[in-house]
Amino acid sequence: MTKRPDVVASMFDGVARRYDRTNDVLSAGNAALWRVATVRALDVRPGERVLDIAAGTGTSSAALARRGADVTALDFSRGMIEVGRERHPEIDFVEGDAEALPFEDGTFDAVTISFGLRNVNRPKVALAEMFRVLRPGGRLVVCEFSTPPVAVVRAAYRAYLRVGMPVVARLTSSNSPAYSYLAESIEQWPEQAVLSRWLRGVGFTRVAHRDLTMGVVALHRGRKPGRASGPSSTGGTATGGTATGAEG
Repeated sequence: MTKRPDVVASMFDGVARRYDRTNDVLSAGNAALWRVATVRALDVRPGERVLDIAAGTGTSSAALARRGADVTALDFSRGMIEVGRERHPEIDFVEGDAEALPFEDGTFDAVTISFGLRNVNRPKVALAEMFRVLRPGGRLVVCEFSTPPVAVVRAAYRAYLRVGMPVVARLTSSNSPAYSYLAESIEQWPEQAVLSRWLRGVGFTRVAHRDLTMGVVALHRGRKPGRASGPSSTGGTATGGTATGAEG
């Protein structure tokens, strides 16, 4: 889909307060499991600098910080950031664009984005930006809705997106049309092999993916070539701006 960042950001502004609760309901509790899997896959170490893109209200950022990482949470939704700062004052929140990250080259030891890449207007550009801000040897983990490989699961999932999700969203969300967009964006998102090709195309190596919940979600990993030299002690500067990548 062609996405207008200002429209998508405004949509997330409207659901920020109840966003985490609605996600838990819509995912039947799986959101917490996906978050645990993402944190484990990123394998952060104390003192490492981590960029959490499409951080939303900072739930995943806080989980990474509890492992001793120095976390920067970036989102394009001002409403999400405001809620995140209230709930997690220990996290550094930055309003920014995933297609033009406001950081210097080689700033971070690890970068992650959960359920936000498909909200970006130009996902390949965003992936190239993630590659740029990683240090040599740095890791990327992308957690995103995906395509179940088994036909019967795929059919049931699509039925839920078209029929079940709108009903649940009307009951639990303050902005149910936002979740109509969510269902459409999931259906139109490419399958796992395509995202793996995008990662390789911008320079990542050791690219692999692992399906979660029968392929409803997939974890994609990649490395920036080079040798890691331990947690970074300095990094780039961050500036405010508008954005193109949220939800997580």
